[in-house]
Amino acid sequence: MRKQLLFPIIGLLVAAPLAFAEWTPDNNNEMELSVAKAIVMAKDEDPGMLKWFEQAAGYAVFPRVGKGGIGIGGARGKGLLIQGDRTLGRVTLTQVTVGFQLGGQVYAEYIFFRDQTALEDFQRGNFELGAQVSAVAVTAGASADADYSKGVAVFTIAEGGLMYEASVGGQKFNYKDLD
Repeated sequence: MRKQLLFPIIGLLVAAPLAFAEWTPDNNNEMELSVAKAIVMAKDEDPGMLKWFEQAAGYAVFPRVGKGGIGIGGARGKGLLIQGDRTLGRVTLTQVTVGFQLGGQVYAEYIFFRDQTALEDFQRGNFELGAQVSAVAVTAGASADADYSKGVAVFTIAEGGLMYEASVGGQKFNYKDLD
């Protein structure tokens, strides 16, 4: 009886991030507005973020990433890849985690690429952030000590939820040029 209840519960918790991700708009204009608001939010939280946006070869912004799990978890979000003042394409983030975790949360994620090589690696679609890459939580002054790791820097801003986690997993991305 316990096993019959356990698998549907785990399935619902793993699927929860997919529901969170659906809050992210599919329309390009709405997505661009949502990304613009997320960029303003990052700069408001930490004015030092401005240099990251100005100096990076490009960056991906995911305005809403939903994450949840019990033991097995996942995260999903949609965003845009930007270079300078030009939107290059749409990006989907997917993450699966295994380990001690309980709860759910929604956050914004920012991935900065130090140079054109790192940006092009991301665009080719063979890009994955491993468990060893850690994100910097954006708070006042947090960006001052942050640095690139293998040409990439990751920042997050929690929007809501509560999640206890000591898990391993990586993020995988799907990139598609704008048509």
